[in-house]
Amino acid sequence: MEQVDTIILGAGAAGMFCAGSILNIAGTAGHRVLVVDHARAPGEKIRISGGGRSNFTNLATQRERFLSDNPRFCASALSGYRAEDFVALVDGAGIAWHEKTLGQLFCDGSARQIVDMLLNRMRDADLWLDTSIHSVEARADGYLVATSRGAVLARNCVVATGGRSIPKMGATGFGYDLARQFGLRMVEPRAGLVPLTFAAQDLDLCRPLAGLSVEAVVSHGHGKSATRFRDGLLFTHRGLSGPAILQISSFWHPGEEITVDLAPDIDIAAQMREQRGKAGRMAISTALARLIPARLADAIVAELGLDGARLADQANPVLERLAARVNRWQLRPVGSEGWRTAEVTVGGVDCRGLNARDMQSRDVPGLYFIGEVVDVTGWLGGYNFQWAWASAHAAARGIVATPRG
Repeated sequence: MEQVDTIILGAGAAGMFCAGSILNIAGTAGHRVLVVDHARAPGEKIRISGGGRSNFTNLATQRERFLSDNPRFCASALSGYRAEDFVALVDGAGIAWHEKTLGQLFCDGSARQIVDMLLNRMRDADLWLDTSIHSVEARADGYLVATSRGAVLARNCVVATGGRSIPKMGATGFGYDLARQFGLRMVEPRAGLVPLTFAAQDLDLCRPLAGLSVEAVVSHGHGKSATRFRDGLLFTHRGLSGPAILQISSFWHPGEEITVDLAPDIDIAAQMREQRGKAGRMAISTALARLIPARLADAIVAELGLDGARLADQANPVLERLAARVNRWQLRPVGSEGWRTAEVTVGGVDCRGLNARDMQSRDVPGLYFIGEVVDVTGWLGGYNFQWAWASAHAAARGIVATPRG
């Protein structure tokens, strides 16, 4: 039987970073770490992220940009390992990077550089890939983990198995099953950062516009409590996608409405009234096409039954109805594209069952949950990787500081 100090289940971002952090913190004190994953290669989500360049963190990381049923939980880990700390690690590895909008950091080259950096950092750990985990059993002397390569006894067990997003890459609900086995509660997982789908009436507009991208403000909720994102919106054959939609999808629940402003800097009603006074013989579609893309203008005018209509013939209520359709388009999605295209999982292991300082189970000593498997989900743009680094580092510090005998 293999015996190690810590076994980490999952060789993704959080798992690899935790292994490297344990070894880095422990130093010459010695700490044997084993990382196990059923995948054939480590860090696959890192490799495909950011269009292959890995959006590895965000300089604007703050607690308020993470979703959780326990919203303050993530603050301790995020303050203990900041975006600047990971950037220093990237700089030390000689990886060139650049900043895009909203604090998003990407590799100049391949995302594979981040994977290689993490592998090098955990080079003194054992890594078992293409290895199935059959069971995990708590014993007085640690955790007995049965794998397809044999049994392992570990003093600590770190669950870094991720969520259910992107099942074609091997994502499963194994971490959730393990949490339930040990009595931890769950926040029901659902797909996040995912395109939204719509019923036939709304698809009649979306399908002909498939491929068209505009800047938009997408809102969920009402009044001061509403959540709003301004970013790109993409029409698809199934509904709407693009960064603004992906962002709002993490907040949206089935049955709820979203509101879309397709011209966030333009008061469409005022502009149409002004044009009516100057060029009343102009077609409504022509006037609207001066304010938004022509394809979109034509589609909205046709939807409202105003094809061929002139501005001069339209009373203010008609122009207000047109403006509402552009500036306050209310939609009720019927669903999302689900786990197949979701970038993250919203929900997971209930944070109330974990210690915020070290990610350890409050009731099961030596059992840790980190990364996406936990009910902490960041906005689009590198936040979820930063949560992986921060939660993994918190667990590593706790493991090294309080070894189980």
